Amino acid sequence: MSEQANFDGKAALRGGIPVCWPWFGRIAAPAHGFARNSEWELVEHRETDNGVIVALGLRDTGDTFAIWPYRFEAKLYVEVSNELKVTLDVTNTDDAPWTFSGALHTYLNVADITKAVTKGMGPEFIDSLNSNQITQGGQELVLTDTVDRVYTKPESVIKLHDPVWNRTLTVENQGHNSAVIWNPWAEGAQGMGDMQDDGYLTMLCIESALHAPSIEQGKTLQPGESHQLVTVIAA
Repeated sequence: MSEQANFDGKAALRGGIPVCWPWFGRIAAPAHGFARNSEWELVEHRETDNGVIVALGLRDTGDTFAIWPYRFEAKLYVEVSNELKVTLDVTNTDDAPWTFSGALHTYLNVADITKAVTKGMGPEFIDSLNSNQITQGGQELVLTDTVDRVYTKPESVIKLHDPVWNRTLTVENQGHNSAVIWNPWAEGAQGMGDMQDDGYLTMLCIESALHAPSIEQGKTLQPGESHQLVTVIAA
């Protein structure tokens, strides 16, 4: 979580796992959809021998209808144990099919991004910093500048090795078609009012994503149909 994150409820938090839905990116307004800026309701809380499960709910309202004219039900399950599992479960409660995209915009904490090594993201990515060109890359990623990529062929588990803290974070995604990796670097951080200038040095986003170039090209859900987008994080 950014030290300068804004908690006034008017903007998405700079940290944690913002929920990008019913679209990801700037393919419509607001960017990344309305879910991350909406107030969710507590649906359920359970404790088990292994940890805690919290379920949050979001339904269509007049405000959401003005942005996206469909009926839906979304639930976010947060399971905290030796690992963190977050599941976005969306259901079409409308009378007609609709399409969507989305992402779990996970911010991971690292000691020093210039020394962190990411593996398992796959060799092919859409480069958002180069007119969305399809680009081939290596099997390892060590950042030296801004990165904003949609990896189209990620492995089932992405690993982020953090040598300063002597740990490896694993990110296992399900229900996705891609993995987004993002860091704004120095210039980007300096341009954000909710991130300190050196905040980029201690974070990396590795996101479970259903990516689509437009809303119409997203995943289609028929009435009554559901889809789950999942990320599981462990150290």
